[in-house]
Amino acid sequence: MASPRATSTGPGPGSARAGALRRLGEWCARRFVVVIIVWLVALAGLHVLQNTFGGTYSDDFNLPGTQSNTGQQVLRENAPSSSGTAGQVVMHDSKGQLAVVTDEINQTVAALQKVPHVTSVVSPFSASSAPPTGAISEDGTIGYITVRFDKNPTSLGESLVENVDGAVAPLRSAGIDVEYGGPLGEAARPDTKDFTSEAIGFAVAVVVLLVGFGSAIAAGLPLVSALIAVIVGLSCLSLLAAASTFASVSPTLATMIGLGVGIDYALFLITRYRQLLMDGDDPPVAAGRAVATSGRAVLVSGCTVVVALLGLYVSRVSFIGKLGVAAGVTVVTAVLGALTLVPALLGLIGRRIDRFTVHKPVAEGTEGPGGEAHGGWHRYAKRVERRPWWFLLGGVVVIAVLAIPLFSIRLGHIDDGADPTSFTDRRAFDLISEGFGPGANGPLTIVVDQSDVPSADRDALATSLQKALTGVPGAASISPPQPTDNGQVLISTAISEVAPQDAGTTNLTNHLEDDVLPQAVSGTAARTYLTGTTAAQVDFLDLISARLPLIIAVVVGLAFLIILAVFRGLLVALKAAVLNLLSIAASYGVVVAVFQWGWGGPSLGVNGTVPIESYVPMMMFAIIFGLSMDYEVFLLSRVHEAWERTGDSKNSVAHGLEITARVITCAALIMVSVFAAFILSDNIVVKMLGLGLAVSVLIDATIVRLLLVPAVMTLLGRHAWWMPRWLDRVLPHVNAEGTAA
Repeated sequence: MASPRATSTGPGPGSARAGALRRLGEWCARRFVVVIIVWLVALAGLHVLQNTFGGTYSDDFNLPGTQSNTGQQVLRENAPSSSGTAGQVVMHDSKGQLAVVTDEINQTVAALQKVPHVTSVVSPFSASSAPPTGAISEDGTIGYITVRFDKNPTSLGESLVENVDGAVAPLRSAGIDVEYGGPLGEAARPDTKDFTSEAIGFAVAVVVLLVGFGSAIAAGLPLVSALIAVIVGLSCLSLLAAASTFASVSPTLATMIGLGVGIDYALFLITRYRQLLMDGDDPPVAAGRAVATSGRAVLVSGCTVVVALLGLYVSRVSFIGKLGVAAGVTVVTAVLGALTLVPALLGLIGRRIDRFTVHKPVAEGTEGPGGEAHGGWHRYAKRVERRPWWFLLGGVVVIAVLAIPLFSIRLGHIDDGADPTSFTDRRAFDLISEGFGPGANGPLTIVVDQSDVPSADRDALATSLQKALTGVPGAASISPPQPTDNGQVLISTAISEVAPQDAGTTNLTNHLEDDVLPQAVSGTAARTYLTGTTAAQVDFLDLISARLPLIIAVVVGLAFLIILAVFRGLLVALKAAVLNLLSIAASYGVVVAVFQWGWGGPSLGVNGTVPIESYVPMMMFAIIFGLSMDYEVFLLSRVHEAWERTGDSKNSVAHGLEITARVITCAALIMVSVFAAFILSDNIVVKMLGLGLAVSVLIDATIVRLLLVPAVMTLLGRHAWWMPRWLDRVLPHVNAEGTAA
């Protein structure tokens, strides 16, 4: 067994990097005018570039190789007017006169056909078309026009909505209410950025920082640096969006993560800086030493978060991978801001950092002359040391109870019926549900490629298909298969009995794709596909569900190796991975209980119960696992430091808790407040992510850090730092907090 107290001597790569960080921090503190000007110029310049060349965000994604994607290609080649992304212009007349105002409807249809990017328009009077995609309800109060686009409308900008508004003007002039459904409705949502979530998160952060630091200036520095870093990151993301398609949730996700880590990273640096000032260092020297120590931990932590986010590319779905990139952009700018802008601001403020105090300033923990800590957290750790099994059992029980709902999780896609009634797509959804049933909001297009079937056998194929599609369980209606103009493809439309997000629609989709259609064409050369927005969402769900275990394995493995390389303890790294998995399971359980079970969902602005958006668990896992490393690195680095100095494993835990307790508590409260503020968003996915991330950080900072970590570390004792000699030689040496010398 390798000696637990063995440390390398002499300068190595780690000390060289620490020296470079110290010089960087000290240079930024002494040349603070230059550094601040560079950041402000970058802020202004990137903002101008964003406004000039920045891209838009859209949920338009490709799933190459899936049957829905192949079906769209078959339609595009054989029936272009039936391919593309479909939206609805929904009409409502309380007097039931829609069947009478034919002139206005025909004018609107003709005008819509001239709108750029529109490939086809189906009038509600064309219910006998193949397939029937337009209709008027029996009472004549509700009808809809189906409009197909060559691109997702959300990626076409405001000009598309303006053109559609002009086309439907005759309907509105006739007193008919008009709403937009599907992707067209999403494109028509008002593009007004609401900064309520950010403002609330900032306000809570100010209070926490004032209480934690006791100084208005010290409390303001993390907020200023984080805000500048996030704005720079968002501008870079917008420029990336001009070259590639990013999901509509990307900027909100990037803001959420960037603000959280940006404030935290600055907080850790400023805390160390103030401690060094109290120890007698001059401001520039203190700034350099803070960057060399806590700044190094920031660098390790930031790299861990980025690695976890980039691990999403293992899903081999670019839509998911780019969400990781979007969040990673602001994490990178937050790290750069912490290592350069924060020391520059510290150089500007100098010893005035404790001006305008609200109570006696505090720094990290209090240490005795020999580095010992004997405060309240030390005494608490001693209580854990006396009864570790009780604390461990208590923590596990709490997490187990919170994780119970996870076992009933149902992944799916949240439809427009969960949106606020202020959204036009929600109003269109309700009207279509009222007039034609909820399933009409997510029609399934059945495509049968009979190009390889002999002409003499095609009638028999159509008859067999019609018979197979009669009386399918879960289908409200399935139209008779109709041939395209070239006769190479048969097309039919299936309508579910329930809404697109309901499990019944997913079951119907899978039943048609796996059983009904293959059996109907069995013995022939025909190929069957199920396509359309709903079918693509089910394919997306299947892909994500199949690849989520791989994502978990890759992210956990990478984080395990990073912790192992940093702290040289096999059981410490294993403990970190297992405890992070437990906290993630608990946060999943809370999200399922709130959104899927409806426990408090309506109070959060969610209409009824909804499935868990298919990619939310994957995103949560990568983000949470990355962020949890923040506190793991900062806590374990102090525990490891005391262990190497004293060889006393139990007192090392008490020392680490005492030194890091206040700053980690402040950091966690800030992170929770920033994430929780995004629950106010109108976007259900953002609500899910905000709640899940806030709960996870809260669990990590309380149950994991206060109960599980000290209990497990106490039980493991000196064995926690055991490292096989062969593994120690193979792994690179990474020091979480380099020397400040």
